Amino acid sequence: MTQNTRILFMAGSTRTGSFNAQLAEAAARTAERRGDIDVTRINLSHYNVPIYNGDLEQEKGVPNDVRDLRQLFASHHGFCIASPEYNSTLSPLLVNTLHWISRPDGDVPGLVAFRGKVAGLVAASPGALGGLRGLVPLRMMLGNIGVQVIPSQLAIVKAGDAFDGNGEFRDVEWQKKLDGVIDELARTAGAIGKAEG
Repeated sequence: MTQNTRILFMAGSTRTGSFNAQLAEAAARTAERRGDIDVTRINLSHYNVPIYNGDLEQEKGVPNDVRDLRQLFASHHGFCIASPEYNSTLSPLLVNTLHWISRPDGDVPGLVAFRGKVAGLVAASPGALGGLRGLVPLRMMLGNIGVQVIPSQLAIVKAGDAFDGNGEFRDVEWQKKLDGVIDELARTAGAIGKAEG
């Protein structure tokens, strides 16, 4: 029996009504409709992840919630991250979470949750660039820690008008572009998963 590709979906924002949370959910539903992807959704507000501090790490070790997140990342073939843009870069919440997950932990080597994984990046913003500038440093960071980031990406402009009351896109063209990102993510993550399996 062929194993489905496992992909994790998350947003780098926990704000109530977050455009990127809506986009992450739209991406997860898009993946589910394919039928060949096992979808896992995570909400970072459900995890107690302190601001990274080397002294805290040395004194108390890696927090249990970080270990849970690391295991989730490690057990999936790929990730879809909906990243808000803060001053042309990624959100403090997202970068702090990724830094913690990357830490070595006893016999667990650093970057075990990232090496050999595949990521697809999307963003949504009220602005005219749709959070596009924030995807540049995120792409660079993930590439530097062993993640293969697919070329296709999506930046939703004027995000306040992009979704209807059910979280669906008002403009079918946005959905078509998201379909393309998910298709490439599934194809790439699936190929790497089979090669390693």
